[in-house]
Amino acid sequence: MVKLYDEIGEQKDEIELPKIFKTNVRPDLIKKAVLSSQSKRKQPYGSNKEAGFRTTAESWGAGRGSAMVPRIKDGRRAAIVPQAVGGRKAHPPKAEKQFEKDINKKEKNLAIKSAIAATSKPEIVEERGHKFETAPIIVEDAFNQIKKTKEVKDFLEIVGAYQDIERAKNKRKRIKKGYRTPRSLLIVCEEDNGIKRGARNLPGVDLANVDKLNAELLAPGTNLGRFTLYTQSALSKIEEVFR
Repeated sequence: MVKLYDEIGEQKDEIELPKIFKTNVRPDLIKKAVLSSQSKRKQPYGSNKEAGFRTTAESWGAGRGSAMVPRIKDGRRAAIVPQAVGGRKAHPPKAEKQFEKDINKKEKNLAIKSAIAATSKPEIVEERGHKFETAPIIVEDAFNQIKKTKEVKDFLEIVGAYQDIERAKNKRKRIKKGYRTPRSLLIVCEEDNGIKRGARNLPGVDLANVDKLNAELLAPGTNLGRFTLYTQSALSKIEEVFR
């Protein structure tokens, strides 16, 4: 049983979570699904097929007392061959290389269900670094219509979730990559009636429709246990989406 809140943060009732939250947590499948999702965004890259060959180099042949490697005309510098200084790369990257990592539908579906189940286990959510009083947070559908950031902030402060937003304000500096904002709350709803506008300026917060949930949203960086808020309608539809 978990608490059900209204749009202003007052507890209205207690409800039972759907059976999907009893799925066995499978970190191995979750990691496989996240890596598969990330690999599909990787842009293919490779060198030009003519790279290293666009030169006047020709071998001098035998009997010159030197290696018979191709050398540029009007000079002695070797070219084309990989073993020479200034030569081409031996095994350059190929643009036709397959970067995508496949995962079958059953594994992908089980990974998402497993990641959803992990959001209901406070010990896993806490281990991921989130700060909260209760997890997951279940709220009535009127929460979808909040369009002001202040109202969303007031709600999160009342239910004890805003401390995780404060944690996400501390950006992490990565060498040569700039700053990274930690992930905080994930809001899952059936449809967006204004909440996306109300929550978009809160650091680290993501919003997703229940039928668009994926393993990467629920377990960013393959780390399961995302701190999650579900609206009541999303909770009732979640088993229908992920059978």
